[in-house]
Amino acid sequence: MKLSRRTFLQASGVSLSLPLLEAMSPVQGAESPVGKTDETPRRMVAICTNLGVLERHFVPKKPGVGYELTPYLQTMHDLRDQFTVISGSSHPDVTGGHSAEAAFLTAAPHPGAASFRNSISLDQYAAERIGLTTRFSSLSLVVAQNGNQSLSFTSDGVMLPAERSPAQVFRTLFVEGDKATVDRQVEQLRVGRSILDTVGERAKSLQKSVGSADRDRLDQYFSSVREVERRLQTAQEWEKKPKPKVDAPPPRDGEHLLERLGAMYDLIRLALTTDSTRIITLMIRLDGFGAHVPGVSDESHGLSHHVGRADKLDQLRNLELAQFIELAKLLKALGASKETGATLLDRTSILYGSNLGNGNNHDNKNLPILLAGGGFKHGQHLAFDKDNNYPLPNLFVSMLQRLGIESDKFAGATGTMRGLETK
Repeated sequence: MKLSRRTFLQASGVSLSLPLLEAMSPVQGAESPVGKTDETPRRMVAICTNLGVLERHFVPKKPGVGYELTPYLQTMHDLRDQFTVISGSSHPDVTGGHSAEAAFLTAAPHPGAASFRNSISLDQYAAERIGLTTRFSSLSLVVAQNGNQSLSFTSDGVMLPAERSPAQVFRTLFVEGDKATVDRQVEQLRVGRSILDTVGERAKSLQKSVGSADRDRLDQYFSSVREVERRLQTAQEWEKKPKPKVDAPPPRDGEHLLERLGAMYDLIRLALTTDSTRIITLMIRLDGFGAHVPGVSDESHGLSHHVGRADKLDQLRNLELAQFIELAKLLKALGASKETGATLLDRTSILYGSNLGNGNNHDNKNLPILLAGGGFKHGQHLAFDKDNNYPLPNLFVSMLQRLGIESDKFAGATGTMRGLETK
C-alpha cells in the first residue's frame, strides 16, 4: 500500500510533525518517578570550551600519578585526587575544525562535510534512560555573546537549543508560577497527549493494510509515541508539585565572560543540589569575549590564532587560566556539598574539554580533556598515543556506566576507557 506521510499525519483533523518512524531507545524503568528518590543518585555535567586549550599549560609532562601540576591544574591543586587529565584522545573521524563543536558529545564523523548528519549526544542518550527521575530530564546551557548553540542533540541529530540567560535559568528552576500559569501549562501538556493519542490510533488502523516492513516501522513509531506520552505525563505531574526553594539571589545577566560563566556554574551547583536535574551540558562559546578578563585586551577567537606570537600567547594563557579558576570554584563547591555519606562531586562526573586540540590550526586531534568526580579513581594523567589517538567515546561509555546505564557502546566506542577505574 502506498502511503503519503503528509496525509497520514493530517488524518482525523490532526496536524503533527513527527520523526520518520525511526526507532527510539525506550527509557529504562516504566514507572513515573515523580515524588521518588534514588538511594544513590548519580549525575553528569559536560562542559566544552570551543577554542581549544594551550597544551603546554594544561597537559602534565609525565603520565601516571605523581605528575607535576601545570599552571592550569594548579588552580585545583587541593583537588588533585579528584580529577584525571586525559591526553592523546579524540573522536575517530571527527574533522572540520570549528564544525566539530556539534560533535563534541556525539562523535558523529566529519561534521564539516556537506552531507553531515549528527547523532544523539551523550547527555540525551543518558536523559532518555534516567531523565524521568527529576523535574527536568536535562539542562542545556551556553555562555555566548549571541545565539543558543548547544552541545545537546536528539536521536535524529536535531540540536536542542541552550539557554544563555542565567536569570531565565534561575526562573525556570526555582520561581513558581501563579495558579493560572500552572493550570495553563498543565492543559497544554494534556492537549499534547491527546494529539499523540489521536495520531497513534490513526496509525494503528493502518497496520492491517501495509506490508511487514512498514508494520515494523509502525511498531517502532508506537514505541516512540508511548515514550513521548510518558514524558508528557511525567511533566504534567511535576507541574503540580512545588519547585525547590534556594537561599540564593537571582543572578543577573552580565555582559562579560567571567560574570556569565560564574553565574552558570552557580546555577549548575544549585540545580544539582536540589536534584532538579542530573544531566547538564554547558557550551562555552568564547568568540567575541576577551576584554574584562585580567591580562586580556584582545578578542578570544583572534587570540586562538596566535601563530606563535608571544603577546597573543600570554593573553590566551590569561584567558584560559581565568576559565580554570572558575571551574575550580565549581569543583570545590560540589566537593563541599554533602549528600548521604558522600559529596556531590563524588556523585557527579564532570567532563571538561574542547572540540579543538589546537585552536591555532583547527586541529581536532589530541583533545584537552579533564574528568573530575563521579566516583572514579583519580589523581592521574592518562597519556595515550598522540599520533594514534585513543577513542574518546570510550570515556563516554565509562561515564554512562557510572550513571547506572548498562551500555557498552556509544558512537565509535570500543569499550570503557582503559586505565580509568571506579572506587
